Amino acid sequence: MAAGRPLIVCYGDSITAGLGLNSGQSYPDALQRDLDRLRYSYKVENMGTSGATTKDAVADIRTVLDAHPAVAVVEFGGNDGLRGLPLEQTRKNLDAVLTALNNDHIKVLLAGITLPPNYGPDYITAFDQVYRDLAAKHHVAFVPMIYKDLVNVPGTIQGDGIHPTAKGSEIIAKTLLPVLRPLLRK
Repeated sequence: MAAGRPLIVCYGDSITAGLGLNSGQSYPDALQRDLDRLRYSYKVENMGTSGATTKDAVADIRTVLDAHPAVAVVEFGGNDGLRGLPLEQTRKNLDAVLTALNNDHIKVLLAGITLPPNYGPDYITAFDQVYRDLAAKHHVAFVPMIYKDLVNVPGTIQGDGIHPTAKGSEIIAKTLLPVLRPLLRK
């Protein structure tokens, strides 16, 4: 809890961390503004790490648990996929993260990501299925594709073709909000 306010931890990779953005422009920052505007008394903490894989998520989960959040938004896997890591490894690691959060009675929103088309339809379908399977297994709130509302919207992806702009981060926060709100209380 942050000064009497329940904590929401955004736990993820460079998308969460806000790689390439100025301070205050990541989706956790946008989420904080949206929640404040809606008069929720939660404090959003950005625990994103650029370059992190699901293996890193497992290694660092204690940091999240020690923060005692009410809710964790989990956004990992993109770096696993981009590196072509075995899907069973990604599944096992995400399963361990979700299990640890569930064991500590932390509500979870699992935010999925997909891969560029050049990875091939079979790998992409199997990759996307990892998130669906784990969301069902752990009965967690789920957004299958964190970028679903910014695809084909000009000015939402940085020049690297991967990371959101400030405008993209605002859209991601609005994509997550309807799925996050049922986990919160006013």
